Amino acid sequence: MYQLDITLRRGQSLAARDRGGTSDPYVKFKIGRKEVFRSKIIHKNLNPVWEEKACILVDHLREPLYIKVFDYDFGLQDDFMGSAFLDLTQLDLNRPTDVTLTLKDPHYPDHDLGIILLSVVLTPKEGESRDVTCSRPALPVLGFCRAELQSPYFQNVQFQTQSLRLSDQHRKSHLWRGIVSITLIEGRDLKAMDSNGLSDPYVKFRLGHQKYKSKIMPKTLNPQWREQFDFHLYEERGGIIDITAWDKDAGKRDDFIGRCQVDLSSLSREQTHKLELQLEEGEGHLVLLVTLTASATVSISDLSINSLEDQKEREEILKRYSPLRIFHNLKDVGFLQVKVIRAEGLMAADVTGKSDPFCVVEVNNDRLLTHTVYKNLNPEWNKVFTFNIKDIHSVLEVTVYDEDRDRSADFLGKVAIPLLSIQNGEQKAYVLKNKQLTGPTKGVIYLEIDVIFNAVKASLRTLIPKEQKYIEEENRLSKQLLLRNFIRTKRCVMVLVNAAYYVNSCFDWDSPPRSLAAFVLFLFVVWNFELYMIPLVLLLLLTWNYFLIISGKDNRQRDTVVEDMLEDEEEEDDKDDKDSEKKGFINKIYAIQEVCVSVQNILDEVASFGERIKNTFNWTVPFLSWLAIVALCVFTVILYFIPLRYIVLVWGINKFTKKLRSPYAIDNNELLDFLSRVPSDVQVVCIIITSMHYGTGF
Repeated sequence: MYQLDITLRRGQSLAARDRGGTSDPYVKFKIGRKEVFRSKIIHKNLNPVWEEKACILVDHLREPLYIKVFDYDFGLQDDFMGSAFLDLTQLDLNRPTDVTLTLKDPHYPDHDLGIILLSVVLTPKEGESRDVTCSRPALPVLGFCRAELQSPYFQNVQFQTQSLRLSDQHRKSHLWRGIVSITLIEGRDLKAMDSNGLSDPYVKFRLGHQKYKSKIMPKTLNPQWREQFDFHLYEERGGIIDITAWDKDAGKRDDFIGRCQVDLSSLSREQTHKLELQLEEGEGHLVLLVTLTASATVSISDLSINSLEDQKEREEILKRYSPLRIFHNLKDVGFLQVKVIRAEGLMAADVTGKSDPFCVVEVNNDRLLTHTVYKNLNPEWNKVFTFNIKDIHSVLEVTVYDEDRDRSADFLGKVAIPLLSIQNGEQKAYVLKNKQLTGPTKGVIYLEIDVIFNAVKASLRTLIPKEQKYIEEENRLSKQLLLRNFIRTKRCVMVLVNAAYYVNSCFDWDSPPRSLAAFVLFLFVVWNFELYMIPLVLLLLLTWNYFLIISGKDNRQRDTVVEDMLEDEEEEDDKDDKDSEKKGFINKIYAIQEVCVSVQNILDEVASFGERIKNTFNWTVPFLSWLAIVALCVFTVILYFIPLRYIVLVWGINKFTKKLRSPYAIDNNELLDFLSRVPSDVQVVCIIITSMHYGTGF
């Protein structure tokens, strides 16, 4: 037996696998078919420096050390960046050796993929090793002979012990220790990148795996963004935020304007800092507001430790979100507790006919994991997760994966549950769905969920911008999605076209009784019209639909919106992964793809806007429809008692003085923010609206 001490130094001139011309490399070491070490991920770097050490026990030197480099892609299959072999028989014993390995792709041996630099020491070991610092975990050997320890049972125990430890570390790394709130205010005197002497700047932020991209400000060197977002702090010292400014160029690669960094360890907590950052490698400044706060209430515990079952803690939580505490911490809307109990009948992802399942529980950007249950299709987790609710219109997502030590985790199933549809204290069996949530996959998961929230805070939160997810897959061109969005847009436009045909038929007297009634109604409305009648008519429409629903005459349609196309998109994604070597050709058509993606997204925006207006009046989300009734009542009364000129005057004074009263105020439109919480038809189909689609309560 030998001990192999490896120091992974660095990489040089590695292959670019991301669209921005960089990669997020990490390294795997394998002996035989077993992974013995995996390095950390170095983000956005083709010359990464790891300086990581690993201790590996080797039974014999016949098997070479296999080194593979990958580019990390969250939620996607990691891209292969090259591999190399180290022949252990060529190493001198007890002597440090510096090794330079040239990375190659077996399918394209002529491609230059860079080099990896290592330092290795090979040392012979006498007898059984019990060094727990090496990658093979030590087990108690008292009472067992060597043959018994080498049996499949004990080898399986060793594998499970090591994997469980890795899984626990992976889970704990997702518990954050604080929140950094960032407001991007403005840019000053940025570098002109376009021929007209201006730029179309936007800014990218990165903290670890968390990313945020600002909106694009066209044709300006002094952009005013006024955007706010939050990152999680996973390190006690805070970490460093990497900031890059870019100029948007349609049809070609965006131009780099400059970069800067924010060292969070140098900022005091519970205090807002105004930072004016000089852009390096460029010109100009960025102005930010940065606030570090303590962690929100998030936790992972066993089923025996339950906050809501402790009467004292439950009363404290109910008191925190009582109607009397409306103006105390408006961002803290409510409390969510999720019990992940067990799953049954999961898909077999391994060749043994089993899986190694674990769960990822997500609410917006809050993401926690369970432990892994090995070799089981009916796992029991019995874990309790708690979250702070910042937006009652959020969706709880629970995804089941199969842990795979040699590659990215395999997807097994997913459920998405809107917080407003949750029935407290009921254990339910939810059917697992595919990635697009359009159809079932194999297995069910048992959850028990409780939501406590302040309705007034939730209503106020509805009128401010919706939180953006900073971990999302990039938009990709899909002809199926393009066609689906076109069909949705066409349906919304046809509603207006049919209404125009109907009005024109009244003008043409195609039906004399109908035209006569329309003519009398027109004269009456025009003669007696007052502005308050507009919200009053909308209020009557909402009320009419509500009574239709409660009377059992609900005529709402659950539109499927070409669900089969989503399955075709999955097939296209698989083809894209297989054809990753054709990236040179893809880069040539990148300009066309970018335009098509933009058109695809515009169609989605237009279709979703029309569908959200319809679903507001259709009582798709009763909470929002009730909120609309309250707002329309208030607007009706205001417009009835207050002359329009005074309302316009107040509105104008507010608009003109807003910048003077609050220089760093973030502009928003309350109506659009409200509509962003209403689901479109696609979202209605894709998420779990009520429990009628799933199992019964217990």
